[in-house]
Amino acid sequence: MRVILQVSIMSQWNRIQQLEMRLLEKVDYLYDDNFPMDVREGLAGWIEAQDWDSAAGNDNFAAVLFTDLLSQLEVALSRELNFLHRHNMKITQQNLQVKYGNNPTAMSQVISNCLKEERRILSTACVQEQGPLEKSLQNPAAIERQKNLEQRIRMIAASVQMIDQGVKFIEHLQDDFDFRYKTLMSRDPAERKCELMEEEVTRLQEILNRLDFKRKEILSKMAIVIQEIEQLMNTQLDAELQDWKRKQQMVAIGSPLLVSLDQLQNWFTLTAQSLFRLKRQLDKLAELVLKVTYESDPIPAEKPRMEERVGYLIYQLVKSSFLVEKQPCMSTHPQKPLVIKTGVQFSTKVRLLVKLPAVDFNLKVKTTFDKDLSPGIASRQFYIVTNPPKSMDTEDFTNGGLSVDFTLSLKDKKNSNSSKTHNGGSLVSVTEELHSLTFEAHFTIHGLNIDLETSSLPLVVISNVGQLPAAWASVMWYNLLNDGDKNLAFFGNPGRATWAQLSEVLSWQFSVNSNRGLDQDQLQMLGEKLLGQHFSNSDQVYWSKFWKENIPGKAFSFWIWLDSILELIRKHLLPVWNQNYIMGFVSKETERLLLREKESGTFLLRFSESHLGGITFTWVQHGHNAEPDINSVEPYTKSRLTALHFPDVIRDYKLISDGVVTENPLKFLYPDIPKDEAFGQLYNKLPSQANPYIPSTLIPCSEMRNAGAKPPAPLPRCDSPELPMTPGAFDMLNRTLCCDMDDVLPCY
Repeated sequence: MRVILQVSIMSQWNRIQQLEMRLLEKVDYLYDDNFPMDVREGLAGWIEAQDWDSAAGNDNFAAVLFTDLLSQLEVALSRELNFLHRHNMKITQQNLQVKYGNNPTAMSQVISNCLKEERRILSTACVQEQGPLEKSLQNPAAIERQKNLEQRIRMIAASVQMIDQGVKFIEHLQDDFDFRYKTLMSRDPAERKCELMEEEVTRLQEILNRLDFKRKEILSKMAIVIQEIEQLMNTQLDAELQDWKRKQQMVAIGSPLLVSLDQLQNWFTLTAQSLFRLKRQLDKLAELVLKVTYESDPIPAEKPRMEERVGYLIYQLVKSSFLVEKQPCMSTHPQKPLVIKTGVQFSTKVRLLVKLPAVDFNLKVKTTFDKDLSPGIASRQFYIVTNPPKSMDTEDFTNGGLSVDFTLSLKDKKNSNSSKTHNGGSLVSVTEELHSLTFEAHFTIHGLNIDLETSSLPLVVISNVGQLPAAWASVMWYNLLNDGDKNLAFFGNPGRATWAQLSEVLSWQFSVNSNRGLDQDQLQMLGEKLLGQHFSNSDQVYWSKFWKENIPGKAFSFWIWLDSILELIRKHLLPVWNQNYIMGFVSKETERLLLREKESGTFLLRFSESHLGGITFTWVQHGHNAEPDINSVEPYTKSRLTALHFPDVIRDYKLISDGVVTENPLKFLYPDIPKDEAFGQLYNKLPSQANPYIPSTLIPCSEMRNAGAKPPAPLPRCDSPELPMTPGAFDMLNRTLCCDMDDVLPCY
């Protein structure tokens, strides 16, 4: 589909197209049958102009946008002159109607998530410093290793080409022998004893000797190439495949690593092409033997063994090239793949890296849930709802690879109501139970029967969204520490992570949900919170301490606390966080040291350590005393920020002291940025002066209470910029405001 709509400013999609290839591959990863990329491109301007976030939570609005999108496609269709493009657009339009006609909200959710992921990918164009995990998977030696692999593959292909020429030479030589031999045998027996005939017999013997030499030579060259391919597959090619799978694990838990399969597919396909050509060459040699053979002919003796080795290598190569390209993921939570809620659709994609020759076969893939799950590993069992096999299709004309997308959902067999099970001798919760999705296929090519099987990374299945944070903790911990074979009993004896490993993954969680990760100061504070003040990067963190055990003096664990902050940022603080205005993780002691020497009204933003998903601001006020007052407002949580826009809270905040509403105490964002300069672009617009009604607004305010004394009735003060408020007016304000007033507590 061509770009139909043009925009005067650079659209998000235009910016996407200017990214380097490694980032474009991540964009490609977003779009599939749920929402095709050609629709994204063709309607780029219109799509970006709509409020998909609101539509994702409003069925009526989603229905309107769905109807509008179909209308936009209809307009694009009427303008399209290319017959093939028109055909593809009609099919796309029909598919969207079938898929989302009864559930347009699902389409809004998909588009909303795609646009958010695009913005995140654009933000990663500003390269952040890599951590040890990323560096270990992107070391400079890997580039040299890959160059060596490509060179070996090219050399093998060149050797196979030379063998092709050698087989053709043998065929020509054999044809010459066959013609001379048949000509000689057609002569009268009496003529065969003449000198001329004897010379011809001698010539035939020379040709036969040369033919024997060439047959042995070509078989020797074939044996060398077969051995070279076997070594290539067992060492370099398998190592690259395992390296890609490890990268895919890291990407699943937030890493910005590149996980394109195009390069790997090219290597697998070129190697397979060499093997298929060798097989054809062996078949050709077998045909030649049927025409001409002789005593001690090497082909009948060596061909069966070589054919068996080539067939085995083809089988192993094709089998290992069958993999899960996109791990199972719910469209409602694209940042948390491998967590599946029962009754909610999730998508996944499998791919065959080897481009098979153009032969007539139908490769159908079927799915099975928990095929290899041992008894006692999990307390619950599930089955896939409506699960017919699907055929693998060629992706496109340029790529040519075979792939298939699945949209599935799970249902509980309800065989057990237990919330915990014994796993490897230990008691684990349902969010620690690991499951797997298996894909199987069978086909025959060139006489070879090939059985394909691959599995997703281990999944965690939940029955309610309240289990999502714990389930995601399990996914992170497993993929961080387990880079070998699938181990569904992992949480029977979970390993320990070093702080260096864990801190990098925690930073990824913030960059996945926003435009930036955590800096070293923020990670230092988190490390102190989890491990104590005197810790090092090599210190080990236990699984139970990370997720299960409550923080001392709190009713929640470290991960539950941190996840609630991630959710707060994603839903209510994203613009402020992306501008780097939230210091975030800082202890009260450090906070006091930072503010005490600053000008009055200087404030900073940090996340609450005592509330789940809370943010507070703390400001300094210098008075007549030697020690400045350091005040922190009661944390704002998601329940309150649903009604209040946080930048507006900063703008409109008021302090009530002794019944008098004072001016906003917040003047400068730490270290010295004027408040309006920092947040001005983030404020909501104030009501228009042309509004015929008296405007009303929610004013966030706090009452400064003096312990042990009732506030006296305030007297007017000439130096106050605000009108005084009587106790009665204060009570009325307290009753009519939509939000509760905060307590302002000094920091000690």
